[in-house]
Amino acid sequence: MKRFKTGLFLSLLFGVFMFRPLQAADEGGLLDGLLSTSGIEVSGDVAFNSLYMWRGIMLDGDAVVQPGFYVRSPESKFGRIKVGIWLNHDLQNKDSLRSSETDYLFDYTYSFPSIALSTGFTYYDFPDAAPSDGAPRGFSREVYGGITFTKLLLSPAIYYYYDFGKKEDGGGEGSYTVLNLSHSIPFVMRKLNMSLDFSGHVGYNNKQYYRGKGGDAALGAGVTIPLLKNLNCKPNINYSVPWGNISDKNNGNQKNRLYGGVYMNYVF
Repeated sequence: MKRFKTGLFLSLLFGVFMFRPLQAADEGGLLDGLLSTSGIEVSGDVAFNSLYMWRGIMLDGDAVVQPGFYVRSPESKFGRIKVGIWLNHDLQNKDSLRSSETDYLFDYTYSFPSIALSTGFTYYDFPDAAPSDGAPRGFSREVYGGITFTKLLLSPAIYYYYDFGKKEDGGGEGSYTVLNLSHSIPFVMRKLNMSLDFSGHVGYNNKQYYRGKGGDAALGAGVTIPLLKNLNCKPNINYSVPWGNISDKNNGNQKNRLYGGVYMNYVF
């Protein structure tokens, strides 16, 4: 049943990607009219990755697919709200790790001329987990706050995440602080407006899922390619380096890892 639900979601998402662009010519369509009038933004994305990395931790060594669907409120003087759902599903079973996951997201962002302040909540559902308290599935809950300097070089963003889920339920019961950096270089190839995208982060883990303190650093690069109107594709490659409690052989036991993938997103 779990695989059926995930497969159904993926089928619907791909249906949106393939069918929706065909309606682009009908700019007076009902959905186009409703969205343009209301200012609501609806988007979907899907990523195919060679493995599942999260905050320096390899959650699955198999290839995975990761779809998401999001709705954002209009820009206003009161800020902007985003709600969404994001999933992970393994495409192979070559290792013993099972990483099926469904995340339910809520975010509130208020933008100033040069910075943006965000806060939010994520509920994590882990159907493959076997919690120590005997529950049929694992879960956790996390709150966060962050600031993005939108006008500075590399668009630095600092976020603090606090997972208050109990470890016996599958929760992290700890915090993660991260500095994110990104930069895009636009260019034109064969009359297509593309971009070379770079990203990186340094994160500090304070007892989240593991004993003690440590963290991770990562670098990524990709090329954003427009496929259709509002539909982009980005092949990418990434390198992750854990340290401290994350890399300790008697604790997190994580290693440096190189992985790649393809990311696609569509905005209605």
